[in-house]
Amino acid sequence: MQLTDNGCGISRDHLQRIFEPFFTTRRGRGGTGLGLSIVYNIVQKNLAGELTVASKLGTGTRFSLKLASLSRG
Repeated sequence: MQLTDNGCGISRDHLQRIFEPFFTTRRGRGGTGLGLSIVYNIVQKNLAGELTVASKLGTGTRFSLKLASLSRG
């Protein structure tokens, strides 16, 4: 699944840190920096999936989500 926007994009410096706990560009203005870190950990650890992000300034951002298929036995 992919989720894409056509917004302002994310800088390369920020993109490299986007899934780090407590990383925020809004420190002191209400940002905790936990949202994407929590989502990333749930996808990776609980759902055995993969979450990636691609972005270019002025173009937008694309999140890609891949979930492992679960076999029932």
